Amino acid sequence: MAAKNKPNEIHISRIYDAPVKMVWEAWTNPGQLAKWWGPRGFTITTHKKDDLKAGAIWDYTMHGPDGVDYPNKTRYLEVEKYSRMVYDHGGDDERAPLFRVTVNFSETAGKTKMEMTMTLPTLEALEETRKIIKKADGNSTWDRLAEYLSPTDKFVVNRSFGAPVDMVFDMWTDPQQLAKWMGPAGSEMKSLRTDIRTGGGTFYCITGVGGVKMHGRTVYKEITRPNRIVYTQSFCDEHEKIVRHPMSPTWPETMLTTVVLTEEGPDRARITLTWEVFGEASAIERETFNKAKGGMSQGWGGSFDRLEERLENALATSLQKKIGRE
Repeated sequence: MAAKNKPNEIHISRIYDAPVKMVWEAWTNPGQLAKWWGPRGFTITTHKKDDLKAGAIWDYTMHGPDGVDYPNKTRYLEVEKYSRMVYDHGGDDERAPLFRVTVNFSETAGKTKMEMTMTLPTLEALEETRKIIKKADGNSTWDRLAEYLSPTDKFVVNRSFGAPVDMVFDMWTDPQQLAKWMGPAGSEMKSLRTDIRTGGGTFYCITGVGGVKMHGRTVYKEITRPNRIVYTQSFCDEHEKIVRHPMSPTWPETMLTTVVLTEEGPDRARITLTWEVFGEASAIERETFNKAKGGMSQGWGGSFDRLEERLENALATSLQKKIGRE
């Protein structure tokens, strides 16, 4: 369980399936940084990066998907190789840094835990930074790092919810709840066959904007309460025969979804969802998958927005029942 944060801090914790040396190099090598740094859709140009030590400067520009450039000068204050770095972020020659970042790395069984704390000067600055991060999908930066470190083609997305882990798990495994939030914003999911258990599966129809219908099926490979759900997913016709994506014929035939739920506090849970190609796939299919990550982020983001609303309603109902009993 994460330690309680100070009021002016934002804390981010991730576990990467890579040794700490590989994660450290991804963080410190300009060529590697260019492949993952920044939210989805952003790119960077490094103008200068000193040898990493206290006092070093990383001078770079972030290029937004809308064509807007964001000059940055990161100044490193502390550096402990493979273990810790502290730096000021968001400033340049004309403005002061926005916040201070402390990142600690530790390795266990070949995996690296990254603990990051962003310290803001005021509560007002913290709230404004939260809004900026949400608008730019800033937390997708750490998802892109997970994808970069992976030896296989993967899409990763994390999302935190103000609800207990058990409640979030139920939203994934209760067919009635699942049908109310799964699918992009504006869509409607109808369960045609549901057997959510290890070895079971579902058959469903999603009606999108404009009335376009798409059928799909899942096969559950693992369900371990309350932390892990693994299933394969394929498009199919109304008779459950596997077909290609109706709007993308080069989309891979089958995807593997892994959902890991992590407790971030007594009433806070984080979903780490990994989507990857399952089984054989051609180079064109893998290219289609990798080029679609921006759309995947929007699609899952819409689903998670709906899930967040369902959780808020469930919590409000639970509170009302508790008040009624008292």
